[in-house]
Amino acid sequence: MMEDREARIRALFPLVKKIARRVHRLIPNSDPDDLVGEGSLGLIRAVDSYDPRRGPSVEQYACRIIAGAMLNGLRKLDPVSERVRREIREADRERYELASQLGALPTQHEMEKRRPSLRRATTHAHRYTPLSLDGPLPGGEALPGDCGSDPAAIAAQRCERDALREALRRIRPRQRDVLALHYFRGKSLHQIARSMNISPQRASQLHVAAISDLRKSMHGAH
Repeated sequence: MMEDREARIRALFPLVKKIARRVHRLIPNSDPDDLVGEGSLGLIRAVDSYDPRRGPSVEQYACRIIAGAMLNGLRKLDPVSERVRREIREADRERYELASQLGALPTQHEMEKRRPSLRRATTHAHRYTPLSLDGPLPGGEALPGDCGSDPAAIAAQRCERDALREALRRIRPRQRDVLALHYFRGKSLHQIARSMNISPQRASQLHVAAISDLRKSMHGAH
């Protein structure tokens, strides 16, 4: 029996590495070795608790247990509680639902008025989330410019940034919302379509039109 168990674990172990690669692609900050370690424990639990009478194959059952073990391991490493993460997710969802109704994204201050617990949750998340040199800064944070660089290059960069801000003000609000969600919030066009209650084709049209209008505005500014 022990030999059969050991053979089954060895046969299914490639699933652990496959799922670890998939999770690492979705969560780049995760450590692949840690994922494999947590997944291996999940695989052992899956082999020991598998009951063929319940329906799914041993591979299907093991995949669910392995992935769950990896995600649980990542949650243990997160210094921010799931309750805080959930509050921020729900606030984001409500914000984009309001944007689709009102035609403009509510500000953070407006959302905090609607949800009194959001300010505390956001502060907690920023305070306990470690910064990465490879990742973006938290919202509202910025690093000072490099004063040792070429002054002409700094001036040109500032002019381009100001021109872009002015061009963004000129385009239609729905186009601006699509650009904000896509380029600043990292949402796909399908996700934007759902949050704005429009079809993916319409979201794509708004995106193309916004880019075109931005180019025309920027060209006119120069």
